[in-house]
This record gives sequence, structure tokens and C-alpha cells, in this order.
Amino acid sequence: MKRFFLVSMFVLLSACSKNDKPIIAFYYWKTNLKFSETERITLKDNDVRRLYVRYFDIGLHPQTQKPFPISPVHFYENMQGFEIVPVVFIQNKVMLEKNPDIEDLAKKTIHLITEINKKNKINCTEIQIDCDWTLNSKDNYLKFIEQIKKLSQKKLSATIRLHQVKYFKKTKIPNVDNGVLMFYNMGSIAPDSLNSIYSRKISEKYLKSLKKYPLHLDYALPVYSWAIHIRNQKVLGLRSKLNVSELKKDKNFEQITPIFFRVKQSNYKNGVYYQENDLLKTETISPEDLKEMAEDLSDNKAQSPKEIIFYDLDEFNLNNYEKNIFKQVVSWF
Repeated sequence: MKRFFLVSMFVLLSACSKNDKPIIAFYYWKTNLKFSETERITLKDNDVRRLYVRYFDIGLHPQTQKPFPISPVHFYENMQGFEIVPVVFIQNKVMLEKNPDIEDLAKKTIHLITEINKKNKINCTEIQIDCDWTLNSKDNYLKFIEQIKKLSQKKLSATIRLHQVKYFKKTKIPNVDNGVLMFYNMGSIAPDSLNSIYSRKISEKYLKSLKKYPLHLDYALPVYSWAIHIRNQKVLGLRSKLNVSELKKDKNFEQITPIFFRVKQSNYKNGVYYQENDLLKTETISPEDLKEMAEDLSDNKAQSPKEIIFYDLDEFNLNNYEKNIFKQVVSWF
């Protein structure tokens, strides 16, 4: 009888442990939502039912300097099998405007989300607002969140940056149901040797603050890479979807360190002009980086996350990882 009880308890605890693991979700950040075969397989293999889809950005119109929507999403897939969370990215300069009509902006935001949902037969229960607000923009941003919550009558989430966690008494906490900690873009885009996407050294300055943060947090982790184009120690721009293995084979480039490539002779690549002696600094996230992030977040969390959202679902990103990496990362929590 005692043995039966112990076996039963083990089975029960194992089941609870399994069920308590956060679910795997993805951000989808392309204007045209159409899955490649690799993306489709990744969704299926990881039992993904929840997608955070960028519906549109809000910026300032170059002529009128009034808020306007940028690049609304177009669906080319039937999304009936997924729970869709519309994400609206608001440029901070919109919230820095003096005396903006916050109520009107919120109404127009909800209206466009509703129109996109209606057109694509999507019935969402949550909206997410993405904005890297600052001390100077926080009042407008917090009012905007209040209006969105009031008008939408839906669950509301917001992206949260590390500095907003550590200094929440100054930056304040938006009135949302939960936050998503964006555990990436930690450093500045610069010609130095540091990785701007992820740095454990930088993250350690903020991790201990997680236990004091009053809002429940889920976590967003990076699975993207890019290259920083440098000329004469000045950053010219970010070059996305540059394959490192292809760069190694390209005779116009030579690898001079593990992360730096030098342009041997001037050329065009993917529509970009590279001048002789320009540098490309590659910034990537390895599987070891992801596991390290998960371990550190798990060790410092105030509450267990309900989901881990990977940024972002794109065939180019997925091809850099073995297919079970997402389940490996989630198993740390």
C-alpha cells in the first residue's frame, strides 16, 4: 500500500510538473503572414497554438506629424487553428508629442485592429501594446494604455524592457493584465566587439530586480541575428538575413575574427553596397545563449511564466537551430 502511494504521488507530481511548464509561442513580425514549410513544421512540432502577430506600427506622418498606422499586416493563411494576439508597436516619438489626443488615438487603434480581425475572421481575446516608453513619454503612454483597456474590453498585455523593471518606481507600471519581458536588445548598436542583442554581463545588472516587480511577466527570447555594417568606425546600418556561412564562402569578404568580416573588394550584396575595407560585425544568438537566458530567468523569477515567446517566427531564423531547441529552453522553467 505504501509503495502504491509513493508511485501514485510520483506520477501525480510528474504530471503537475509537466503541466506547469510554460507554453511555447512565437512573435510574427512580417507584413505578409504566410508560412513557409519550415515555419509550418516548427509550429506543429512545438504544439504552438498562440501567435503574437504585429498588426501595424504607429508612427508620425512625415508631412502632418500626426500619428498614423504603418504597414498593416496582410493575412494569407487561415488562422482558425491559432489564438491570435494582435500586437501594435508604437514608436516612442508618438508618445513624446505635447498634448496628443490620446482618446482619439486609442479609438483609431482599436478600430483598425477590429477591421483587420473582421476581414480575417479572427476573434481575439487579448491585445498587446509594444512601446519602449521613457520618463518623458510615460504619462501619455500610461493614459493610452488606460484608454485601450477601457475601449477594447479585452485582456491587455504590454512589452516590458529590463530598465523598466529595475526602475519601475520611476517609469511606472502600465495598467495591464500581464507584461512580457523582452530579454534582448540589451546593448547599443556600435562598432565595438559587444553583442547588442544579448549580453549576460548587462542582464545581470537587472535580473535581481525581477523578484521585486509587481506585475506578472512572461518572457520573450531572441532567435534572430543580424550584421552591423561599419565604415571608418561609424555604423551605417543593420543588415538582416546575412548568412555567416555564405559570407565565409564569398570571395568579396574575409573573416578576420569570429564575429568580424572585412570587405576585400567593393561589391553589392542583397542590394547593399559594400566598400573596400568596410566591416560587418555579426551578432547571433546560439543555443547555449538561449539556455543561459532561460537558466538565469528561472533562477531570478518572482513567478513562473505562463509562456515563453520566441522572436520571431521566420524560416531564416529557424534554420539556425535544431528543431527541439524551443522545448529544451522551456524545460528550464
